[in-house]
Amino acid sequence: MIEAFNFRVILEYLPLYLSGLWNTVWISGASLVLALVFAIAACVGRLSGVRWVTFLASFYIESIRSTPLLAQLYFLYFGLPTLGLQVSEWQTGILALSLNCGAYMAEIIRAGIMSVSKGQIEAAIASGLTFVQRLKLIILPQAIGVTIPPLLGQMIVLVKDSSLLSLISVLELTRAGQLLASDRIMPMEGFLMTALLYWLVYICLKALSTFSQKRLIHHSR
Repeated sequence: MIEAFNFRVILEYLPLYLSGLWNTVWISGASLVLALVFAIAACVGRLSGVRWVTFLASFYIESIRSTPLLAQLYFLYFGLPTLGLQVSEWQTGILALSLNCGAYMAEIIRAGIMSVSKGQIEAAIASGLTFVQRLKLIILPQAIGVTIPPLLGQMIVLVKDSSLLSLISVLELTRAGQLLASDRIMPMEGFLMTALLYWLVYICLKALSTFSQKRLIHHSR
């Protein structure tokens, strides 16, 4: 297998892979930021206690979690132009990734908030702390410690899900592998290099996750 592997063509297409890697990183980063906005808004809406706000937030979360990302991507890609909204492929991809990831992150954040015992909140109220003080001193420090590891895990999933953007011709890592495979009829070289670069991104994100968990354990001690 190694003897048949053409390393020369990998070097020839390396600029294309580096461009795809960069696009994967910045698209995933932009999607993550927007997903956090959606997640916080949906989480607050679901916990608001206002019936119609709770309904809208729950509808968003459940509808996204019950349908595949590919269907959501195609729905936005073909549906937005019919509504008169002309957006580029990468904008459609970022929106689809953000909406999908935001629904899952909303439940992670909600679980972190709900993990704080009601006794502590009632004690804070009895001590005369305002809502902002309770949020800053009691709820958020504990909720963040619980939610950071699964949020980082969801971020890794987001990076891997960005490969679906190749189906709408966005030049990211998977698309780079597709172009090499189709141009040179070398699928092994094309997609093995793609997998290797995804693995390197995963190693970096995994190291970040491990580092954050160690810091949280040290802080709690």
